[in-house]
Amino acid sequence: MSQSSDIEWTDATWNPVRGCNRISPGCDHCYAEKFAERWRGIPGHPYEQGFDLRLVPKSLGDPIRWPQPRMIFVNSMSDLFHEEVPYQYIRAVFEVMALANWHTYQILTKRAYRMRQVTNRLPKRLTSSPHIWLGISVEDRRHGLPRIDEIRGTRAEVRFISFEPLLEDLGEIDLGGIDWVIVGGESGPGARTLQANWVRSIRDECQKANVPFFFKQWGGVRKKRAGRILDGRVHNMWPDTARLPRPSHQERERIASKIKRMQLSFAVELTPVYAGQGHV
Repeated sequence: MSQSSDIEWTDATWNPVRGCNRISPGCDHCYAEKFAERWRGIPGHPYEQGFDLRLVPKSLGDPIRWPQPRMIFVNSMSDLFHEEVPYQYIRAVFEVMALANWHTYQILTKRAYRMRQVTNRLPKRLTSSPHIWLGISVEDRRHGLPRIDEIRGTRAEVRFISFEPLLEDLGEIDLGGIDWVIVGGESGPGARTLQANWVRSIRDECQKANVPFFFKQWGGVRKKRAGRILDGRVHNMWPDTARLPRPSHQERERIASKIKRMQLSFAVELTPVYAGQGHV
């Protein structure tokens, strides 16, 4: 849990799952993996296991601790729809988001097929709320563009695409059924170059489709110096959704009790995840 975030399109992060593995070129310079592996083997550190996939039931109740409404990036250090995260645990995360509904949750995945498969199995009350946003990452034509059709078939009130790191010109894009678009370049050592005409192409597609466009960054080794100005302006458009009012202290206590029972249903505080358990 982080009560603040340097990510331009969110306020805070929440990680009920830790760790992941690379599945496409967009993962080549994963910031989360690099950070987590720094701490591998250090006893007691949250990333003592490095970037190995772990469930973190003790973190399920984190959003309850924040009474003020926030934008929360869910699993900035993992992927909720990783193939080895059990369906029941994903459902528990959605139950928490449904209970702590004064926040807005932003879930981002490269595993678009599993997201569609799992969320369409969940009760509709958990997936059809305007405060739960489901998104996909798209980095190139081969791996990224097919995810757009998957999210179009995913049950959600708000669907978004993060074109980050954008690695090539994507040409014409069908943005039907999409409610928000983010574009960003890769940052950090070895960052691949983002070309302005690639960004303009997506911006123009958003304008044609009337989809809010958010330009996050040019990226590069010196991200802050490169900034986020495109053609003389900052692009900071968001989906038009209303936030619910903050709850009373008594209501938060009631919700916390429900989540505590949910946490106790998992056998250990840090549950190891194994393959071959019949996950959906």
